[in-house]
Order: sequence, then C-alpha cells, then structure tokens
Amino acid sequence: MAVGTVRWIAAIGLGIAIGWALASLAWLPESIAQDRFQENANWSALSAAPHDMWTPEERINIEVYDRCNTGVVYITTKSISRDSFLTLSAVAGSGSGSVLDHQGHILTNYHVIEDARDIQVTLAHGESYPAERVGQDPDNDIAVLKINAPVELLHPIPLGDSSQLRVGQRILAIGNPFGLERTLSDGIISSLNRQLPSRSNRTMRSIIQINAALNQGNSGGPLLNSLGELIGMNTAIATSTGDSAGIGFSIPSNTIRRVVPQLISSGRVIRPTIGITRIYETKEALGLLVVKVTPGGPADQAGIRGFQMKKSSGRRAGILFEQEVVDPSSADLIIGIDGQRITKVDDLLALIESRKAGDQVQVSIIREGRQMTIPIVLGASE
Repeated sequence: MAVGTVRWIAAIGLGIAIGWALASLAWLPESIAQDRFQENANWSALSAAPHDMWTPEERINIEVYDRCNTGVVYITTKSISRDSFLTLSAVAGSGSGSVLDHQGHILTNYHVIEDARDIQVTLAHGESYPAERVGQDPDNDIAVLKINAPVELLHPIPLGDSSQLRVGQRILAIGNPFGLERTLSDGIISSLNRQLPSRSNRTMRSIIQINAALNQGNSGGPLLNSLGELIGMNTAIATSTGDSAGIGFSIPSNTIRRVVPQLISSGRVIRPTIGITRIYETKEALGLLVVKVTPGGPADQAGIRGFQMKKSSGRRAGILFEQEVVDPSSADLIIGIDGQRITKVDDLLALIESRKAGDQVQVSIIREGRQMTIPIVLGASE
C-alpha cells in the first residue's frame, strides 16, 4: 500500500521496558509518592462527581469503557522457533481478545495464536486460564478459543451490525498494546470496504479503516461503537516504522457473525463455491471468460462451458496430421450474477462468498453471441 506496509499488530510485549517503568515507580522519593497518593485520592473524588463535570464525548468514552473493558482479555502465547543451526528456542507473543459468551468462548485473530503451542487468557480481574483452540479461519484471520472460567468472571461484548457503519462515525478500541492491559483509544471510521491480504494469501473484504491508535498487542481486540457494541475486530495497521501512524484496520462484525458460529459448531468454515477453477478477465471489461470448471461441480452440472478442445488437421513435411487445440470461442462469458454486473474476478468472489452453500444464484452469460441466464446451486468447500 502507498501509505506504508501493512503489518499485523499482535507481537511480543515489551516486557523489559514495562518492567523498568513499573519498577521506577517503586523508587519514588517519599514526598513524591505522597503527592501521587493525593492525586489518586483527588481522582477518586472526581470519579464520584456528577456527570455534568464531563463533556458528552467524555461521558460516552467513560460509559463505553466501563461497560466493555471487563470483556476484553489479554492473550499470551508461547511457540518454538528453530534457527539455522537447528537450535530450538521459546518465543513469547501477546495479543487481545473479546469474550463472546458465558460458555468461555474467546474471539481473537488467527495470527495471534497461529504457531502457538501454549495459549493463556487473562481476564480483567487478573485470573489466567489455559485456552484451547475451538476453530480458526485463516482466510478471514479469525480464531475462537475456549477457557474454563466461572460464569461470573465472563462479560460478553454484544455484536453490532457493521452494515450500518458510516465514515466519520465515532469508534473506540480497547486492547493490550505492549502488554498494557485494557488500554482505550478513540477516533473515527476513516473509510469502509477496504481490502487486505489474509495470512492465507486470500483477500479479506469489507475491512473497516480507522484512525484510532493501534499498536503491537492490539490485534484481536474489539472495535466498539458509542453503544458499546462490537462492530469490528482490530487486526492490522499500515506503517513504515512499526508504530501507529493513525491507519488501522478492523474485520467487520458481520463477517465475525457469519464465521464464528461455524467455528464453534464444527471448527472450520464451510464456504460456498460455484465450481469454476479458472477464469479470465477480458481486457475490454466485457465480463469473465470461463476457462475451466470443476468436473461434477455446480457450474459443470448447470451446463456452464469452459474452453473446449477441438481437432485441427494440417500438413507438415508432406505428412497429414491431426491434433487437438484449445478453442476459447466456445467458452461462456459471465456478465452478471443475480442481476449484478460482473467484470472482475474479485466481483465474482465477493458475491459468491456473500451467499451460503445450497443457495441458488442466477448467472447471466453470453454464449455464442446469445445472452442467457442459467441457475446454479452453490456447492460447499472447506
């Protein structure tokens, strides 16, 4: 991207730096320590003060944080690294997550726990629990974990509707940047419908762009609206330095709403497929030329045609011969699905992935100069 390199923001916490910072507080001279104590006492009094001491914006921030911060978890991982000398070493990592329900399901990014052998989830009250993987979807960078924690310690964050988001809308993010637990940052939605490459090299669509500060350790944390609803999961930043440059990205809640139930029920995502394995974008943007269909797949069963082979005869060195050559003229040209114009492969993929396996779509094609519509029942693929 022109604005800088997209980097995943789950990373090893800066434990040493934070340790020095915390230790330095213990070395304050007694007079300064007393001043700090008085400051805390003054803040306690302020917290109990009437709400009219805060602006409407501050009140929203405070209320959303109070309502949601206990639903944000701190995830730490351990994985094994092998160097060029085949020496094994432990690698620590960290990230964020959100409590999904009272059964102990935790939402986070796939890249937070991708290579982890040990996963620990720390709740807001400080209790840590070992987590097991329930399911993961690398294509959307989504993972679900599960912990066995008392119900009274689990505070689910409700899912909002990301289809209602608008550019300029106020948002808040809570996470664990550099291991600083449940840190709040705020901002606005800067843009919608961005695209990002996933860890599996597929394209993630409908991504939310925000300007709230995100840093290493924020990955997997919730993006919230002013009602305290989870409208996204923070996943990446665009940066040239590794630090926040005010360009962050979040996976929309409607993608989470579609994927998570499948991960909980079966541990994987069943995706719809049209059964076309190769397709070609025409230079004139007339549509998509079908090159090859999956034998026995949905498109094949519906009669969609790809490139065909035909016999060609000729003479070489006085010898008559026959051979098979590719004939693209017999291939179908897809121009639309369900009345929506299709000119790019991304258009086709986005439309198919918005459906479910078993749905029927109406595919408009041009075949040998004639336009027609062919119904196709979408299949399922993992």
